[in-house]
Amino acid sequence: MINYSFSIYDLEYFLLILVRVACFVYVAPFFSMRNTPANVRVAISFFTAVLLYQALTPAEAVAYSSLTAYTVIVLKEALVGLLIGFAANICTSIVNFAGSIADMETGLSMVTLMDPTSRESTSITGVLYQYVLMFMMIATGMYRYLFGALADTFILIPVNGAVFHTDSLMNSMLSFLRDYVIIGFRIVLPIFCSILLLNAVLGVLAKVAPQMNMFAVGIQLKVLVGLSVLFFTASILPGIADFIFEEMKRMIISFVEGMT
Repeated sequence: MINYSFSIYDLEYFLLILVRVACFVYVAPFFSMRNTPANVRVAISFFTAVLLYQALTPAEAVAYSSLTAYTVIVLKEALVGLLIGFAANICTSIVNFAGSIADMETGLSMVTLMDPTSRESTSITGVLYQYVLMFMMIATGMYRYLFGALADTFILIPVNGAVFHTDSLMNSMLSFLRDYVIIGFRIVLPIFCSILLLNAVLGVLAKVAPQMNMFAVGIQLKVLVGLSVLFFTASILPGIADFIFEEMKRMIISFVEGMT
């Protein structure tokens, strides 16, 4: 016969696990997309918390002296989940940065789309990179790594055991900003170099044949060359996803180290 009885201390511990998991799912990439139904997020959070609770039930209850103290513990667990999910989510903004540079070079910076996943105005190339990244996250099983990393944080950062080191977290963000620019330019480097060479050729032609309107010709050539390079470099998109995923792993580890 299955025993479903539990104490109030077990319920409190389960709720703390649920808070961390729910906050992680709320901001984690792919799961935080606006077109993901809310009941799906709730179901994922609840059943993941149930599985973690079965493996993490402590020998003693969480110690607190008042309702205010328990509220502080809940806020700490929520902040841990948000920071872990945020560490992974900010890495997806790299492709939007790369797409903005690509569109600016090809003359498509004025053409923007409403991204239904974030409800924000995004460049065309940025939307392309964003959906390719989400597809590669599903195809490569990166979402399993994210949940595995979340489960491991309960070992490294037990419930009510988080210690926030602001200096370490700040250094992690500064390191990310450096990698943000480097990876973004590496993604868009083929388009950037092609447009740079095209500008050099147009500059020479403007001197050789000043009667030609190179401004009107250059706008069309930039769009044509940019889209052509984007088409021929589509094979490097899996490599781009690998760069982003490695940065996700590094940022999650860095943020967790800042809370241990």
